[in-house]
Amino acid sequence: MASIDRADWHYGNDFPDNLPEENSGTHIGMYLNWIIDNNLISEFHLTESKDAIEKVKSGEITGRDFLFDYCDGKFWNQELNEIGLRFTESYYATDKYFGDYAKVLANELDSIYEVKDNRQNYALIKEKLDQRFEKWNSRNNKKFWEFWK
Repeated sequence: MASIDRADWHYGNDFPDNLPEENSGTHIGMYLNWIIDNNLISEFHLTESKDAIEKVKSGEITGRDFLFDYCDGKFWNQELNEIGLRFTESYYATDKYFGDYAKVLANELDSIYEVKDNRQNYALIKEKLDQRFEKWNSRNNKKFWEFWK
């Protein structure tokens, strides 16, 4: 079991003292929200967290809520299906996601941890994630993805 990211990795260091610790998981949660919206989540969660997945998709809870309530603040490779893992390894795990997240949502802020966990911000990063996935998919994965559907 390999960790992709964990909220507790972000506590301390440059994490602002004036923010709640759950802000350390906002960027992870927004990515998980996108993973759920695109059906790239693991079979385990589809079975064990079905109600929560529906709540994320409907906007009743955020991806950050899902991260803390169903993943203990930790984003593991087991959270993903095969395509989700392959995309995450080439995008999230190479820090490209952090660069996009900072540019799209934190450009005017002192820290990425100040990004508000809301649907408006998710919509902004979702657009970038959709673009990145489409480009990755057309380059690396077209035949596999068509088979997967």
